Amino acid sequence: MEPAAPHPDHEAEQAYLRSARRALDAMIERADRVRRDAEASAAAEKTVDTRIVAAKAVQRSRSLDVGDLALCFGRIDHDPDLADDETWYIGRRHVEDTEGAPLIVDWRAPISIPYYRATAADPMTLALRRRFSTDVDELLAVFDEHLDDPTSTTAVGIADPVLAEVEAERSGRMRDIVSTIAGEQDEIIRAPLDRCVVVQGGPGTGKTAVGLHRAAFLLFDHREGLHEHPILVVGPSRVFLRYISSVLPSLGETAVTEATIESLLEAQFRVRATDPVEVAEIKGRAELAVVLRRLLRGMGRPLDDDVVIPIGSRRLTYTAAEVNALVDDLWDRSTTAQNGRAALTTALIRDGWRQALRRGADPTEEPTVSGALRRSPELAKLVDDLWPSVGPAVLVRRLLGNRRARNAATAGLLERADADLLHRSPAKKVGEEPWTVADLPLLDEATEQLSGVRRRYGHVVVDEAQDLSPMALRLVARRAERGSMTILGDLAQATAPGAADRWDVVVDHLRSAAPVDDDWAVEMRALTVGYRVPGPILEFANRLLPAVAPEVPPPISIRSRGLPAVDRRIGADEVIRTIRDEVARLGETRATVGVVAVDDVLDDLAAGFRSDGIAVSDTRRRVGLDEAIALVSPTTAKGLEFDATVVVEPADFERVGVDRAAGLRLLYVALTRSVQELVIVRSGALPAELAG
Repeated sequence: MEPAAPHPDHEAEQAYLRSARRALDAMIERADRVRRDAEASAAAEKTVDTRIVAAKAVQRSRSLDVGDLALCFGRIDHDPDLADDETWYIGRRHVEDTEGAPLIVDWRAPISIPYYRATAADPMTLALRRRFSTDVDELLAVFDEHLDDPTSTTAVGIADPVLAEVEAERSGRMRDIVSTIAGEQDEIIRAPLDRCVVVQGGPGTGKTAVGLHRAAFLLFDHREGLHEHPILVVGPSRVFLRYISSVLPSLGETAVTEATIESLLEAQFRVRATDPVEVAEIKGRAELAVVLRRLLRGMGRPLDDDVVIPIGSRRLTYTAAEVNALVDDLWDRSTTAQNGRAALTTALIRDGWRQALRRGADPTEEPTVSGALRRSPELAKLVDDLWPSVGPAVLVRRLLGNRRARNAATAGLLERADADLLHRSPAKKVGEEPWTVADLPLLDEATEQLSGVRRRYGHVVVDEAQDLSPMALRLVARRAERGSMTILGDLAQATAPGAADRWDVVVDHLRSAAPVDDDWAVEMRALTVGYRVPGPILEFANRLLPAVAPEVPPPISIRSRGLPAVDRRIGADEVIRTIRDEVARLGETRATVGVVAVDDVLDDLAAGFRSDGIAVSDTRRRVGLDEAIALVSPTTAKGLEFDATVVVEPADFERVGVDRAAGLRLLYVALTRSVQELVIVRSGALPAELAG
């Protein structure tokens, strides 16, 4: 069969792309000259202003460079009967000629919206949407959608470049989807800053990419506002963060903090231990916020008797009833313990001065008397007794290690048996405490109640949010300025202790800690179209959903073609050899192969690959997916994707889950990591839900 004839505009479009690249190179050269001059001025003058100018010049220079990524990926032509007869090229960066005329408009600009959202039913005044398939700037093919022609078949389907992108080989890093954003994704990406957007998305629906592109859009649309309070992206693991780390830089954005719950607090509290599942679940309950408040308040000792404090020749009396009432009132009104303690000190000093006035003190003595009270060791001791000053580590150690205090603080909130499970004898020194990941939200809550968390972000993106406990949700929410968040997850992949089963409950926990007003806006969105997982594989995995997430609509893949899952049942003594054979076979045609199995199987595989001299990325020990073969535990697999996936002993997943449902959800995660091929290797039985 002869090759298809090139598009009649192929050469003209190729010339345009090359001219746009030359224009971008000229912009980069001009930006570099400005940067060099600004850095020279900063070095010579050493002033704050020149340093700020230099920093902005560096940021501008870096933001223009797209490296070896495609600069332009399409164009839109407006219908002259419906709008101005204009043509716009859509791309990764804004590019202009020496006269300032735009050659390419940034994908985030409002004028680009029809490129992503126009359909034959609603062309949004477009006559033509043209998509480019390129190798960097070399034009490979041109695909037209004539949106002004209702009979055009290409206007109602997924354009070939979209399928080409989602079916392309994977590497150890996630790629951006800027050229293939779907309409439902674009609406989420461009949602206003002043709200919380909650996105339920099944495997392969692009929820992670949507969250990252939303961050890039907000930085474009609110750059000045997000300068002081930038964006935080919270992911489920360090492996995941490494996997997504190139997406935002590819979009020209580097001023983003990417972290896990653990890394957010690692500078203060080192994780040295792991909790049993049942203990982690208890530590994650929302009631623990109230428990800590009670525990903190209970550390103060109310007065049994009046206290007399000598100030010079005067003796000032603080009556027990009045002081205890004052303390109770301040606990009810104070936002933090630190503020309440300061307010208590101030109130006691004012009361002492009023006593002195009543006893004939001259008004001009107020600074002397108040100053003496402020320095008084007796007053300091009174305040310490009424309202002790402690750190977050001390408070949480008291929760875990002081049975009497814990029982008093948990009364009516936790069953005694659950409260007893929290017990852990404290280390000899605070710095040696064996903190766990589940302790971190407690420590953060304690910090908030004691002094307030000082670092806030203009927007917070949370991925795999369904696995965050109520206390962990409070941790991320209090960091979001005005409650501006993007919450991403899939209830069908909820596997952690205390994981969510409803998004409205997640929102309630966020609301309880976020700095928001009564009119806080929340949008619930769903992504149901799968782009990554081939249809036959997704349909196979979706058999688990009625058992593990009956309320979640199953995602539907746009990729009706594809290889079905291969189920290989063999003898128990053949499992390791069969896995290595399958990995070798898949590696002949696939760029990346992920092996998802429980730890003991991964241990045997890692040893075998080492003895064979085959390099692998063992994600239990390394955060990068730098090798073609990756060994992945079920929990770490979330958010990752491979050209081919080998899932080992599905029955084992039920064993390592919090319960059977969680184990099946872990299996659902593993079965949906593949872009091309899925092989199941097992000596045991398949779960009944898959065997049908």
